[in-house]
Amino acid sequence: MTDPIIEHAVDMESKRFGLKKPMVRYDTQGEMSDAERVKKAMQHFAKDFGYVAATYMESCVHCGICANACHFYVTTGDPKYTPIWKIEPFKQAYKREAGPFAFFYKLFNLKHKVTVEELEAWQELIYDSCTMCGRCTLACPMSIDIASLVGMARHAMFHAGLVPHELWAVALKAEEEGSPLGANPKVFKERIRWMEDEHEVDMYIDKEQADILVCMSSIEIQKYPKSMADTAKVLNYLGLSWTFHTEGYEATNFGLLSGNLDWQKDMSQKIIDTAIKIKAKTVLLPECGHAYQAMRWHGANMYGQSLPFTVVHISEFLADAVEQGKLKLRTVGKTAAFHDPCQVSRRGGATQAPRKIIEALGIELREPASSGDFNWCCGGGGGVITIHRADELRYKAMELKLKQMDSTRAHLMLTSCSNCRQNFDDSGEHLAWGRKIESLLELVADNLIEDK
Repeated sequence: MTDPIIEHAVDMESKRFGLKKPMVRYDTQGEMSDAERVKKAMQHFAKDFGYVAATYMESCVHCGICANACHFYVTTGDPKYTPIWKIEPFKQAYKREAGPFAFFYKLFNLKHKVTVEELEAWQELIYDSCTMCGRCTLACPMSIDIASLVGMARHAMFHAGLVPHELWAVALKAEEEGSPLGANPKVFKERIRWMEDEHEVDMYIDKEQADILVCMSSIEIQKYPKSMADTAKVLNYLGLSWTFHTEGYEATNFGLLSGNLDWQKDMSQKIIDTAIKIKAKTVLLPECGHAYQAMRWHGANMYGQSLPFTVVHISEFLADAVEQGKLKLRTVGKTAAFHDPCQVSRRGGATQAPRKIIEALGIELREPASSGDFNWCCGGGGGVITIHRADELRYKAMELKLKQMDSTRAHLMLTSCSNCRQNFDDSGEHLAWGRKIESLLELVADNLIEDK
């Protein structure tokens, strides 16, 4: 079953915009003709035809190695899920319109014009069956960043009005209300006060100046609110100057996931402007993989210059505090398997941070095959978890993930991404897994040694 919070948000937006339930193969937005959709797609494909994209397009040798790196291909065996095939319309447009041999491709029709039918068919491949996890990128012998190319292709698909309607709806909600799941500033503030009372921890909000601006994801605010209290507990334990802020708190960026660069920039700019306003030295990101990608690796591009503060994922922050001897933790004394969030580990480079924390907790980490940078994706990232019609495909991918975790025979199942956690909860229930995955942050907060 789909998570009730996302189900409710999607249903509300579906009623508001008169959207159909996802019974058809593709969804559309706007009243454009087929010719207009193709024209807009081609215009925005062209915007991304820079040197880097061109190099990638020319480098593919069609070896097929990327196929066995993709969880959707491996679990279905369907060749259409081969990663490089997912950007075929993008590649087709490049070869015909912008490549070095474009003249010959046009003259002899070696690459025909992209059609609206192709774009409609490719919607499933670009959105439903790609989490942009980057495992294919890591496997590619030609170092083609296929995940980034899929992200570029989504830019064109959005402007052509060819986005899965649930993903489009939550992205629009985030743009209009500040949060994809209804965690507007009023709701956020109420949640903070609730957690403050329930967990008896001081939680600061809207301070005029603080060294650390703390952001949260809407999934945590709405579904895992204890993470807010636990973040506050750790920061207070360390005696730091910090604050939540109602002008810039939502770390989730559905502009990035849907392919709308303007919306992506708007979401990022709120955090950037708030951090500058309160003179923050650090923006602390929550347990959310795509929040890390959006601000840590895309933030400066959205801002147009280097960010005047440091961006840190919560696992990096905790690991640094452990290494400096500032964070004293009780020994848990169990075994654990850790699911590496793709955007934090493989795409983000923070692979070792959670392992340092796990070691500090006295936990024996049991690494499955293909762990760390080669970890299998949970199948729910990239906005896939919001798309109803992709549920069965997502569950197939999670079967692979659960087998990987179960192979360790560990006591605890841990992760540092709330989106992954939500997918484990939803898919685990659907697949009758019988286990629960836990937050690394919450485990740390529950095992602080108070007498430092």
